Amino acid sequence: MDSGLLFSFLAVDLLLVCVPGADWAYVIATAVRRGSVPRAVAGLVCGYALHTALATAGLAVLVAGSPRLLTALTVAGAGYLLWLGWGVLRRPAVPGATEEASPDGRLFLRGATISGLNPKGLLLYLSVLPQFLTLRGSHLPVPAQTAALGLLHMACCAAVYLTVGTLSRALLSARPAAARAVTRTSGAAMLGIGAVLLAERLATL
Repeated sequence: MDSGLLFSFLAVDLLLVCVPGADWAYVIATAVRRGSVPRAVAGLVCGYALHTALATAGLAVLVAGSPRLLTALTVAGAGYLLWLGWGVLRRPAVPGATEEASPDGRLFLRGATISGLNPKGLLLYLSVLPQFLTLRGSHLPVPAQTAALGLLHMACCAAVYLTVGTLSRALLSARPAAARAVTRTSGAAMLGIGAVLLAERLATL
């Protein structure tokens, strides 16, 4: 692949990943609740691995072209975000609290579900990634290029989300009031994003 295209994709992708969203909210809430940030981030990245596999196999286009399937995916993802967001708002954690941290396996599965059911992630692979593929004159076939860009996106997600989680824990560990406020904000963000996803999809029916 052309190195210029790779760097261009990296710059655009980093900008997109650095925009706070459901992934950020989940990582911040996990950090404040004393959960394993690396395990939560691994789950999120695993969800994007699913999107990468779908795009590489050409199935992402089929999903996007099926209104019923895309609606089901959106409703499931939005519903899960609403459920998680309500749980965070109902029980905002603070550093030093006696509640038990979530098991690592559950953190991983939650992360994978959040990103795996996120239709915005699927749309990134459908609308942004194809602009950086070389259809002619490349030694790599399009599926291989798609997989390479997908892996680069996963690496960007891992780097940014680990940084966000580490900074959140370091900055909020000694500030219980701020930690509670940030946790509530994260829960509200999950609720808001879930509601917007649901409203956007239902408006197209």
